[in-house]
Amino acid sequence: MTSPQPVHITNCLLDRLPPLDCQLLLENSEHIELIFDDVLYQAGELIPHVYFPTGSFVSLLTPINGSSNLEVGLVGNEGMLGVTLLLDVDIAPFHALVQGAGTALRIPTTLFVSILKQSSVLQYLLKRYLYVSMKQLAQTAGCTRFHVVEERLARWLLMTQDRAHSTSFHVTHVFLAYILGVRRVGVTKAANSLQKQKLIRYRRGDVTILDRCGLEAASCGCYVADKETYDSFMV
Repeated sequence: MTSPQPVHITNCLLDRLPPLDCQLLLENSEHIELIFDDVLYQAGELIPHVYFPTGSFVSLLTPINGSSNLEVGLVGNEGMLGVTLLLDVDIAPFHALVQGAGTALRIPTTLFVSILKQSSVLQYLLKRYLYVSMKQLAQTAGCTRFHVVEERLARWLLMTQDRAHSTSFHVTHVFLAYILGVRRVGVTKAANSLQKQKLIRYRRGDVTILDRCGLEAASCGCYVADKETYDSFMV
C-alpha cells in the first residue's frame, strides 16, 4: 500500500544525512505499510528493494539445515535493510521477516545503487552502519552460545521495545522459541521468571514491559554492548 503524501522522516540513518542527500532518497522512495509476518527477503535470493523502517521492525533470520531459522538481528528505525549493496552484493544474506507492522520507506535496488554512487556522505554513513551491523552480529553469536535463555529473552524484549517505541507489543511463545532457537518450554520458564520478578506482564502473546531498569539488569551485557557500538560509530 503506497501513499503520495509527504513522508515524515523518523529513520535515524536518514536523519543523519545532509538535507540534499536526504531529499534525493526521499524523491525516489515510496512510503509503504509493512504487514506483520510478511517476508521481505529470502536468504540467497536477489534483493529487490532497500527498506528504511520508520514505524516498523524486521527480524533477520539465518536458515539452519533448511528446516528452521535462528534470529541474528532486529532492524527498526535505527537502521536499514539491504546494506550489502554497499559491497556490490545484491544477494540477501538472511531471511527478512516483518515482526512489527508499520511504516517504511522503500526504494528499488537499482535506483538505490544509482543514488549511492552520487552521494559520498551516504556511502560514508552506510560503511559505518555496516561495521555496526557486523559487530552486533558477532555479539549475537556469542550471546546465543554462552548466555542463558532468561538473559537472552530479556535482551530481545528490550531490543523489541526500542524498535516498537512502546511498552506493549505482541509476540507468541512459539515465535520466541523459533527466534531464540530453544524449545517452547524454555521460553515459558524464562518468561514466567521475568513475570515473577514483576519485570514484564505476559498473557496470550501480549507483552508489557513493567520495569525497564529491572529488565536491563536481568539481561546479559550484550544489550548494552550493542547500544554502545551503535552510539559510538553512528555519530
